[in-house]
Amino acid sequence: MNTNPFVLIDQFLANFPHEFFAGEPVEGGLHFFCNHPDTLSLIEALTQIPPYDVACGDHDGFAEHLNSLAAARRLRCCLGGTMAAFTRDMAELAGGRFPEAAVHWQSYATRLAKEPAGKGRLVGYLKAGAHAASIDRLVEALTETDPHAIFPTSVYRESSGSVVSLNDDSEIEAVMTQKTFTSIRIIDDVFSPGQNTLSDIYSVQNRCVCLIDSNVEQLHGDRLRLYFDHHKIKLDLLVYRAMEVDKAIGTVERMLGDFKRLGVSRNEPILIVGGGVLADTGGLACALYHRNTPYVMVGSSIVSGIDAGPSPRTCCDGFGYKNLFGAYHSPILTITDRTLFSSLKEGWLRHGLAEIVKMAVVKDEVLFEQLEAGGADLIRSRLGTVDTKPGSDLDQLSRQIVSGAMRSYVEAEYGNLYETHQARPHAYGHTWSPGFEIAAGLLHGHAVSVGMGFGAFLSYQQGWISEDSMHRIQSLIEKLELSLWSDVLLDRDLVWESQVKIVEKRGGHLAAPLPRNRIGNCGYLTELSRADLFDAIDQYQAICKTHARSGVGREPLCEDVGLEDPSTVGTSTVAETATV
Repeated sequence: MNTNPFVLIDQFLANFPHEFFAGEPVEGGLHFFCNHPDTLSLIEALTQIPPYDVACGDHDGFAEHLNSLAAARRLRCCLGGTMAAFTRDMAELAGGRFPEAAVHWQSYATRLAKEPAGKGRLVGYLKAGAHAASIDRLVEALTETDPHAIFPTSVYRESSGSVVSLNDDSEIEAVMTQKTFTSIRIIDDVFSPGQNTLSDIYSVQNRCVCLIDSNVEQLHGDRLRLYFDHHKIKLDLLVYRAMEVDKAIGTVERMLGDFKRLGVSRNEPILIVGGGVLADTGGLACALYHRNTPYVMVGSSIVSGIDAGPSPRTCCDGFGYKNLFGAYHSPILTITDRTLFSSLKEGWLRHGLAEIVKMAVVKDEVLFEQLEAGGADLIRSRLGTVDTKPGSDLDQLSRQIVSGAMRSYVEAEYGNLYETHQARPHAYGHTWSPGFEIAAGLLHGHAVSVGMGFGAFLSYQQGWISEDSMHRIQSLIEKLELSLWSDVLLDRDLVWESQVKIVEKRGGHLAAPLPRNRIGNCGYLTELSRADLFDAIDQYQAICKTHARSGVGREPLCEDVGLEDPSTVGTSTVAETATV
């Protein structure tokens, strides 16, 4: 008999009479499922899924329908969850692989989510049915071998450990591990009433607690309200101003107070809709609340769409330094909706592109070439969402850039989830910029692009890349109207202190990622003396003077795009909030 859990699951989905749900009341559907002869084998197969084994996606059908794989991983904990969550995940599991079955499960899940029966735990219903004795034995066995499957705090994480000690226990050594999984989806028009990604998640909770950037709320708040009204899901909307000056611990504390006031449970996903600042502060609040509250991230900007959004590094500024406080807490789902970029000002779009450039230079040469091909058209069209014909070359190029940037970023980020080492290509441009960004009042993307342009020069100076490659990198930055230069680099004490601080933050290593050998590949600069740093800046300034505006990009300052000067962050007040 085949014991592959994925084969057994497919057999159930292919043979179970799903259409029975359509004509039955909620209670009748529960009774039918819990007593069906094939149900026990399904439950046993689901609890055998190895959720953190990359080979899970190798089974026929799952590799082509990753939504099914994400649902299968959650269903490994189905016995400890509610019936509403189980039916929702079963509908997603069937997905594109068994579309007729998916329709019936989805319809039943929608009905069940509105009934008290949906809040009951699956294990309780099964224990009241024909398979009670077998379920009891399964629960008893799993309690010993895999308690995550029975009593999950989070269906997305798993921890384990091993301990050794002396005979008298006076000395003990331990090794602890944690595994997590997350999903990333690029979806256009996610707030369209016909799009079920968010409603499937929040129908199980019968409400959605949402943090939203005040600017985004003005632009898209009505669409968000209509979406949840359409799906008959209660929406608790928390509107936060999210400028750079608001990226402070006081903002995070205010969020925590809102979560407590609304009685958010530790397994209730918060929805965060906004840019990089809200992704950082909202994610940190979720990390702190109950020590691990899940959240779903919908990025409204380039930075949050492909960088800060999926990032496990949540944070806020402190004592005049970028991202001093933080925690590692990745979203359970990141959604990048390119259509949200259509409302961005050019200056906001432009500075967000810097985070794509960094991945292109040190990780993905094809992505670099795509950025070269798109150039300033990417800005004017808001990445193919304004004055762009669907299916046109620019539309397709923009889609490829967003998708390629996301893949490159998560490949680099998720392989070093807790930043336990500093071989981090996605930190390109982020070695000196954290120390001078706030003081200079620069938009984050312009601070990073200054760091990238300077880094390309350092790489050329080290003999790691050719002069032609250096000029290609710097020309792309200029083509995208980002900054190569800021006069803040002339403040030698500040720049040196920036290097000192980053070395402290990186565990005593400079580890400055730079392009090496070719564009799309990364190396790490390990040493740079004060004298060599200043000499390099002098030479780099001379190069920048040959570029347009002497290397200064368009709208490089926060105040240029209507944001407050972040150099005031140390004296800013707590961000205003409102509940709608």
